[in-house]
Amino acid sequence: MEERAVAWLAARRTLIDPGDVGPDEVLFVRKALIETAFLVGLRARLVPAPLESDYASLLERIRHIAARPSYRELIARDEDALLLYAGTYAALRLCGFEDPDFRHLVEQAAAGGYATAFERIPYRQLDLLHTLQVCGIEHPLPAMDDVLPFSLLCNRPNVLKLTDRDIYAVTHTVFYVTDFGLRRPRWPRGFAPGEAVELLDALLVVCRARQNADLVGELLCCLLCLGVRESPAADEARQFLAAVQEPDGRVNGPSGIVHPQFADSDPEHRRWAEGYHTTIVAALAGLLDRSPDITVTPPPPPPAARMEPAEPLRRAVAWLAANGVRHPVRTGLPAVAAAACGASALGEPELAGPALRHFADRLADAGPEVWQEQGMEVAGEFAVALRASGAACPSLERFLGATAAVIGSLNAVPAEAAENVHRLAGLGLIDVRRAAELTGGASGAAGRTPEACATELLDARRTYHLGKAAHLLRELARAGHGGHRLTRDLAGFLLAQQHPDGGFGYPACDEPGRREECRLSWTRSIVTALAGMTTSAPGNPGEDVPAGGGAVRVDAR
Repeated sequence: MEERAVAWLAARRTLIDPGDVGPDEVLFVRKALIETAFLVGLRARLVPAPLESDYASLLERIRHIAARPSYRELIARDEDALLLYAGTYAALRLCGFEDPDFRHLVEQAAAGGYATAFERIPYRQLDLLHTLQVCGIEHPLPAMDDVLPFSLLCNRPNVLKLTDRDIYAVTHTVFYVTDFGLRRPRWPRGFAPGEAVELLDALLVVCRARQNADLVGELLCCLLCLGVRESPAADEARQFLAAVQEPDGRVNGPSGIVHPQFADSDPEHRRWAEGYHTTIVAALAGLLDRSPDITVTPPPPPPAARMEPAEPLRRAVAWLAANGVRHPVRTGLPAVAAAACGASALGEPELAGPALRHFADRLADAGPEVWQEQGMEVAGEFAVALRASGAACPSLERFLGATAAVIGSLNAVPAEAAENVHRLAGLGLIDVRRAAELTGGASGAAGRTPEACATELLDARRTYHLGKAAHLLRELARAGHGGHRLTRDLAGFLLAQQHPDGGFGYPACDEPGRREECRLSWTRSIVTALAGMTTSAPGNPGEDVPAGGGAVRVDAR
């Protein structure tokens, strides 16, 4: 991958010359020049062998451009863009070409009271510190390890909320503080290296879902910089990049990275502009992968589990039980059934006891259409909770008995109905062996991985679709993925939507009735999902605990 990518870049080395373009394109090309130069500099630094011919041809072009006074003297005239030029000097220095005049210009700008003084966000400050380090220029600025605690990387962001720009901040932080794999940072107190690796692994899931080869490549480079060469996440990232690399070595970049000025440019020039950066990243990944100077270590262990959401769940159960009885059966009964499910998971069934008995008495003589409208999940949850509390509802028992008789007469049931069949078996209304025959052994529990539903997770968070988010949380937890970073961050997002009174969600409307209806629906969905994430949740009879699906701990960040 590296060899083909560098060959493609070398064949287009004339395009990185800022002297050949107009004022509208010059900044773009200067950026391409410095990034190409730094790739060559890292090649000289990370692999102790003469440059391959394609690297050498790139270096020759870079030296030719950097030798011009019209390029290097821009440092003195454009101090706030110091890094656009200092990186070129650093790359030449890494390749063994010290230039005293060029160095003097960099030192002069660095000492000029502005280029190193104006305020930068943490990863940009790390960029400055790393560049000055590679240039060998002394400065009075804080050390990189002192800036690191303020970075996005070390502040445990919610993965589902990060934009592409945020992810670039994370990747570049890793590049600079590890000196592209050649140093081990001093991590902030309380922050373990395993947290950084876990974050990178989760972001790789997100970026593969977005089909963003640029960020997949950068995240792979980050794992390599941390010494993680062999891991499932790294292997999947390599496979992704290999699959998207074109036969000539180019790797296409994400949409929107090219300025509109290129819209009418020559097609080949546009292809270069759209792909040069991602192709550089692919080459860098290959370079880091083969560098003998990077210490390879086993992936560090993931961080310790978080606290269980017992208290948020308890408050939500109390809110549902209190508010459900005030609503008509259509909306109130599902709320109380969910409250009972949550109360059972907490081991405190009496939290929902009065509300359960209220609806049991209210619906004692209801017709089957009432329960038919609710569906088997709600009716089944309600029946389980009633039996656990010692109460009964005759109309519900008649409905479930009739439903079991119909199902028992079938030869098979669709996969989506398997869970309800097992629920009836758990209630003793269908023989367990007969339920297994009808479902073909299927439990009905969802089996998708975080990777398979990453796009839905991101969309649910972005569109504030709390019902969908809760459904996905429940699905992932029941399939044994409750400990995955994406699942935990999804739970954290949902927990952050809880009101002091215990209900969930913030409807974008003012009408009280509509607000109450939304919050009741959201809270019901979230309580059911959180119930599946608590320790030793009994669940519904007939449901098996998924393999690997033990206690899951989340926090409400």
